[in-house]
Amino acid sequence: MKKYRYSAGFKLSFLVIAGLMIISLLGACQKDSACKAQESGIGRPVISIMAPLHFPHPPIPELIAEIEKQTQTKLELNWVPDGIYTDKMNTALTTNSLKKATYVKYTDYMLMKNSIRSGAFWDIGPYLDAYPNLKQLNKGILGQAAVDGKIFGLYTERPSSRQGIIMREDWLNNLNLAKPTNLDELYQVLKAFTYGDPDRNGKADTIGLTDRNDLVFGAFKTISSYFGTPNNWGIAAGKLAPEFETQAYVDTMNYMKKLYDEKLINSDFAVTSKDVQRDKIIRGTAGAYIGSMQDVQRLSDEVQLANPQAKLTLVNHIEGPKGFQIWSIPNYSALYLFSKKAIRTEVELKQMLQFFDRTMDKDIANLMKYGLEGRHYTTIGDKVQLTEETSKLRVNEVNALYALMIADLNNPQVKQLAESESLSQLADRLSMDNEKYVIKDPTLGLESKMYDERGVELYKIISDATYNYMLGKLDKAGFQQEIERWKRSGGEQIIAEYNEAYGKKQLGAD
Repeated sequence: MKKYRYSAGFKLSFLVIAGLMIISLLGACQKDSACKAQESGIGRPVISIMAPLHFPHPPIPELIAEIEKQTQTKLELNWVPDGIYTDKMNTALTTNSLKKATYVKYTDYMLMKNSIRSGAFWDIGPYLDAYPNLKQLNKGILGQAAVDGKIFGLYTERPSSRQGIIMREDWLNNLNLAKPTNLDELYQVLKAFTYGDPDRNGKADTIGLTDRNDLVFGAFKTISSYFGTPNNWGIAAGKLAPEFETQAYVDTMNYMKKLYDEKLINSDFAVTSKDVQRDKIIRGTAGAYIGSMQDVQRLSDEVQLANPQAKLTLVNHIEGPKGFQIWSIPNYSALYLFSKKAIRTEVELKQMLQFFDRTMDKDIANLMKYGLEGRHYTTIGDKVQLTEETSKLRVNEVNALYALMIADLNNPQVKQLAESESLSQLADRLSMDNEKYVIKDPTLGLESKMYDERGVELYKIISDATYNYMLGKLDKAGFQQEIERWKRSGGEQIIAEYNEAYGKKQLGAD
């Protein structure tokens, strides 16, 4: 048998080639594994967020998966029903179980400054310029939300005022009534909705107004601004004074008391939740709802499920003694704060900021705002067309994502809407109209440490007194006594601290 002999050079070449083949095969396996890991989200930055759910359902998984794919992240979204959000957030704060990013409502943020000052959250100001979208954020709005000159949150941008009246248009038509334009006409409409059989069923089973246990985002503060009440604080003789010391505030309580005494409002409004309040509109028990006009599209969809003949409309101009004016919030309705407990390193913080920066890009921003093209909207040229036929789909599948959007109103990457007049677009237009008439809070940007420390506790004195007055359990003298109790309990110091800060601000402006 013939024997083959191989040279040392040939053996070496063979070994090199074999080795390269093995490395190539291993590389392919590793590459394949990496691809699979990437597809499954393994190895991607984890973006954990706590956010409120304002709609019946969280966004559909397909949308979340697409955002994860485009941002190369793994999302852990903790959706909490809006009605219990503040309580859940406070519990997470006190038990050190916050997510990496937490949505904090404007009204809650004002009362969290002690936690911020104690170092619970990252100061993100020094990092913003490193991101192409975040460095374009409005400096004025960032300043409105600053604490001791430092920036802690990314803001969700909102119009100054979305407040108005959602009303049964078919009831107005049945009663041959026009939309109200002033406080007396509003009263007359609410009375007719209660006693005029607006649903034409021959039964005394309707009320004019449905309200809830919320003096700010319920009916009270909006009606109060119609009366000319200042926004939280007013200026008299060059000094700041709380709104509840004004005659307009008392006039508002008298108006609400009249609605209560004449049964034009749900008798349990002082203890009613937002869900129960909404249900009265949906079931056709009540004809008007005063609050955010942005609620109208979802309410309309649900109302028409119960009664296809029902039709809602919006009213934003109600004139009072000083004409029309409306209270406003700062141009942020909430902030995303970044927990130091959940985010241990700068690397993790930068991952979170990178995610939010990426959501402002055209593809993600429009996905969050409108959903999937062809399913939730269509386009006309470069503009978005939202149809009534897809409105229910957007409510159930997309709209919850709006809570994750930051600085969207002035984001040039967000597509504009094609001209039409759906209820949601009418709400947007009337909200922009409100901008010309807003009453601003003069304490915005001012500091009062007593307010930060005891504002919630002291506010309860006034809110309880306000409700008790409207329910007839307290007269004007009794209400004044509660104001004096508020002052003795720390209110006087709040007034002094705000006036000191206001005086310094005025000197700086001169």
